[in-house]
Amino acid sequence: MRLASLSARAPGLLLLPALLLSAIGEAQTATPAQPATPATTAPAAPARTPLPGAASAATARAASAIAIEVGGAIKGQIVACPAALKLSVRAVCLYSKNSPTSLRPLIRGKLAGRALGDWKTSGTSSTLLASETVNGPVGAFVLLRGLSATESLVAVDAVTASASPAARPATPTGVVKGQPYVLGRDLIGVVNVTALGNNKYRLNAGDSALTVTVGSKAAQLSGGQTTAGNVELPFIPATDGKNLIFPLLGLRSLGCTVTPGGATVTVACGQASIGLRPIVF
Repeated sequence: MRLASLSARAPGLLLLPALLLSAIGEAQTATPAQPATPATTAPAAPARTPLPGAASAATARAASAIAIEVGGAIKGQIVACPAALKLSVRAVCLYSKNSPTSLRPLIRGKLAGRALGDWKTSGTSSTLLASETVNGPVGAFVLLRGLSATESLVAVDAVTASASPAARPATPTGVVKGQPYVLGRDLIGVVNVTALGNNKYRLNAGDSALTVTVGSKAAQLSGGQTTAGNVELPFIPATDGKNLIFPLLGLRSLGCTVTPGGATVTVACGQASIGLRPIVF
């Protein structure tokens, strides 16, 4: 009864920490749960498939702390994360009756010195990288997506470590051995990847959009300063059934630059840039 009373007074702030602490507890202990009095529980939200790679303890902790602060700042309602966003099982999604324009400065101001750079906007989505401490390493990202002129979805998730050779996707049909590829989710910060269904994906970088089809070099480019129309990718995109596996050099079709740097490369699209480790099959 006391918990119900507290929830009634501050539902947004109570639900968010509880959800996060529960998820972390389940992941970090294998001790059997103590017997509890049988109780009726609410239906669980549909499970999301874990993404390849794994969040370290540090990034999971950073994401949890940031999610609590962001949730308190925007006073959002916790909702199930859409499967199309392909977030990890620990991601927290919040619905807010505020526009993205009003939420961007609010969230960045709340994170202050822990925000790494500024919002990177592509279409109706914006992404902000953040660390647990001021000047600390990147630990999480905040994804802000406009649902309407006065509604938004905010997602907070941990930055996952690069997949090790044992964890990378099995060689999919159509990839060229020895050529570098990148997972669509690893492009967060410079390119927003959206699954359209029927093996089609849209890659947005600034005002440019590239629509690609798994198994085909043919792609359609629109918007931006580049010439719109049909383009041909250097190699065909592929998928492991969950992620888009895109040829690294194909990002040049979006006007992005790819600069090698040892085992990693720097991908720059407009003013935004990230470092990543490509997959070579």
